[in-house]
Amino acid sequence: MEYTCLIVDDEEELAKSTCEYFNLFDLRTTYVTSAEACEEFLKENSAKVMLLDINMPGDSGFVLCKKLRETSGIPIIFISARQSDEDVLVALNIGGDDYIKKPYSLAILLAKVKAVLKRLSDGEQKEIRNDCYVLHPDTLRVTWEGKEVQLKAREFALLECLVKHRGTILTKDRLFNMVWGDGFYSDGTLNVHIRKLREKLERNPNEPEHIKTVWGTGYIYE
Repeated sequence: MEYTCLIVDDEEELAKSTCEYFNLFDLRTTYVTSAEACEEFLKENSAKVMLLDINMPGDSGFVLCKKLRETSGIPIIFISARQSDEDVLVALNIGGDDYIKKPYSLAILLAKVKAVLKRLSDGEQKEIRNDCYVLHPDTLRVTWEGKEVQLKAREFALLECLVKHRGTILTKDRLFNMVWGDGFYSDGTLNVHIRKLREKLERNPNEPEHIKTVWGTGYIYE
């Protein structure tokens, strides 16, 4: 079954009330109360957006997010009572799309989810093809010079951004805005993702043929 939103939160009353509120606005929403239950749910069902708590019995939300990012690009909004900037940074750097601190306003949370859904609708696309690659947005896979490569969500988004602007120098700030949005980021985060892309796609990551650095400015795909 396909849902608009899946809530993964062991605070069952809060999850239930959030579901009821979202359903009033025609966002088909349901919830589970653990990471393990989420993994089982996704074997038979799908959701367009996930609201994910951090502290849960069994695997934490951080662990679940890292697992999901191996194969899924589903937008993940963390919802947590943890208030520190460090937690926010971890959540965003492992693949979270946003971070909402509890207690949250249902109206603001709904607006955040609707904004994500609009971006998804606006950005729906099919395969992106070139002479040496095919990008598969639905599965985050790339057929690169004949071999299948599985990317993580941010890696895929970064590669997609680079290839769509082939031959154009993209500054670091522009890449941050297009790939990370208004989340927390650093030069180190971008550098790590570029390095991982090169390791997975370039014949010699130390002498890249396609994903090239423009020193002092940013990157270019050639």
